[in-house]
Amino acid sequence: MMNDLANFLQFTSWPPRPDWLFWASLTMVAAGLLGELVNRRLGLPRVVGYSVVGMVLAAMGHGIFANGALDARLRLVVDLALALLLFEMGSRVNLRWLRNNKALLGASAAEATLSFVAVGYGLTLLGVSPLLSISCAVLTMAASGAVIGRVGAELRAAGQVNERMLALASLNTIYGVLAHKLLLGWLQLDQKGDWLEAVAQPLYAFIGSILVATLLARLIAWLMRRLDLRNENSVLMLLGLVMVALSVARVLNLSTLLVPLLAGMVLRNTTERPWVWPRHFGTAGGVLVLMLFVAVGSAWTLQALAAGAVLALALLLLRLLAKSLALVGMARVSGIDARQGIALAVCLSPVSGSTLVLFSELQMHHAAVAAQLAPIILSTIAMMELIGPIAVQWGLRLAGEHQPHETPVREAKR
Repeated sequence: MMNDLANFLQFTSWPPRPDWLFWASLTMVAAGLLGELVNRRLGLPRVVGYSVVGMVLAAMGHGIFANGALDARLRLVVDLALALLLFEMGSRVNLRWLRNNKALLGASAAEATLSFVAVGYGLTLLGVSPLLSISCAVLTMAASGAVIGRVGAELRAAGQVNERMLALASLNTIYGVLAHKLLLGWLQLDQKGDWLEAVAQPLYAFIGSILVATLLARLIAWLMRRLDLRNENSVLMLLGLVMVALSVARVLNLSTLLVPLLAGMVLRNTTERPWVWPRHFGTAGGVLVLMLFVAVGSAWTLQALAAGAVLALALLLLRLLAKSLALVGMARVSGIDARQGIALAVCLSPVSGSTLVLFSELQMHHAAVAAQLAPIILSTIAMMELIGPIAVQWGLRLAGEHQPHETPVREAKR
């Protein structure tokens, strides 16, 4: 009888089965509700709730690495959301401030270098092979611009630590991408023995990313002079430009992390007119950001966690210790005190989306190496998806820049 009724109502299948759109929508609703719950009841950043939904999906066997490789459609969502967040973060970096404060540049180089050495050497002492230790150090060099930018904006933080957090996260994202390209070149050299190819590809990717980023910034600056950026249609055009630039970067094998980040930095430092638009480019961008944290939160498996959790914890502790030593050691000369140096180190501790993108690129080019790295890297991402946002919140509170109930203040004069 039910089959007859289904035929009469022209059901395509019986019993009816929800498609991917239903499950994606349900995931968004669950993430949004849990984000609000942890924010209102526990006082935690909303992204913690988003990540928990992703972790539940991973525990049920539906994570983005459930089939061993990052799904191409979800990789596109991750790239788009990261592009918006990195563009926003880059657009807040004042290069004139960095040029005038040479000690801050020194602190940035010191914390990135010391973190690389501590992770690489420390994992080797723990029995990890030199190749895998160096690879882990490279993949975790970049602080998570997504977590840092999103939590800082949600908490409406303002002050020296917040501004330095954004600037240093931008800089070590650049260091991390460059180191990653050099790692790929080194692995290519080891396979083929071709020095020219090993050197040319990183140079091409870095220079090409700069050119595409500059073009994107120029196009947006041109629009800024002619349109009201608070207009919804203008925001959609800007979102479209970022997406086109990201597509070009993917097609030309450039860095999908560097292009939006550098575009924001070029725009911020080559235009005089102030510009304001809705955070994350409006509602569409907000949906992408929510899905980013759900997707990255699901980037682990029970097998990876069982095999790599101990080493991942050691990696995170070594990384945090190195950043703390560098930033506290150079705190006075760069214009902050020791407490602010500790707060800054804690704020730079998250790794997530950027590390996931770098790992997926390594997996595409050198699957055997990525398979050995997967337990450590995926465990590291899983741990920091929950700890990272809370660490940024704690660091901003320690610095006295956590202002959830106050109106946003203007960027500090430098």
